[in-house]
Amino acid sequence: MKKLQKRLVLITAAVTFGTLGLLVPNTVSADESGIDTTVINEKWGKPTFVYGGGLSDAQIDTTADLLDIEVRDNVNSMAVTGEDLASYLNEGAADTSVMISSVLVQKENSGKGVVVDIKTPENITQITEEQYTNAAITAGVADATILVASVSRVTGESALTGIYKAFDANGEKLDQDRMEVAQEELETTNEIAQENVGEEDFDAKRLDQAIIDIKQELSELKERAGELATREDIEKIINDALAKNKLEDYVTQDQFQKLLDLFEKYQKTSAIDSAEVKQQLQDLSKNVQNKISDFVSQAEESGLIDRIGNFFSQIWQAITGLFN
Repeated sequence: MKKLQKRLVLITAAVTFGTLGLLVPNTVSADESGIDTTVINEKWGKPTFVYGGGLSDAQIDTTADLLDIEVRDNVNSMAVTGEDLASYLNEGAADTSVMISSVLVQKENSGKGVVVDIKTPENITQITEEQYTNAAITAGVADATILVASVSRVTGESALTGIYKAFDANGEKLDQDRMEVAQEELETTNEIAQENVGEEDFDAKRLDQAIIDIKQELSELKERAGELATREDIEKIINDALAKNKLEDYVTQDQFQKLLDLFEKYQKTSAIDSAEVKQQLQDLSKNVQNKISDFVSQAEESGLIDRIGNFFSQIWQAITGLFN
């Protein structure tokens, strides 16, 4: 009887893991989104490792490991400080000691787009890959692979400043106005996402797509009309994007006003006329759309979850029947 029980447990476990394997989504491997530091790219030079200024030497080494930096001599390394944040964002200096999140940045060939990979998602508690990408595009970042990591749990905001410093260090100074708008974008979208954590039907990726939709529509309106959108135009564009992405019930009036103010500023930057931004947003939109229908919703829509539940119920009944 004990041997039979053991065999049944093993069979049930095998079936469980085999069936659940059907639900595991396809993911991008580290090699596909990583940065090779074992060789020096003679076209683009060394990747740039910008670590949080609040890290100790030991934590810097650990962060380098988290970012898969195999040969430290093959990367340019520097700290991001509160003074950097003040310089890039035209704000008062922040406390360097709290700047922990770090980045590894590599310029890529034209057409690559902006690829962000958070290597320690358990420690970047608020900012998502898509939020980083969306804001980076607003700031003027193009065709780059960006890895983000942190040795401890942080919100992740200082990583964006690290991205700016990496480009600056490589002779690509980003536009001040666009960096400031990008920071406001990150803060506003993050606020909306955080206030809806736990809401059953809220999907942060739909918010990412709504932001893309608004940017694209503002650009198209400028191209059609030859002039910037009025405040009323922007209000309608935002409302339409929220409705399209089923978010109208998840944005407060105060947050809506922040979005309105944000996109009034956005359309006055060079991003509005940039063909490069247009292409980068199209690439990001495809990526976001691929992620919106995640494996759980697909399983629910197909009835797979219910079938699995019934399947295991039948197995359990069969097992208990053997011992009754």
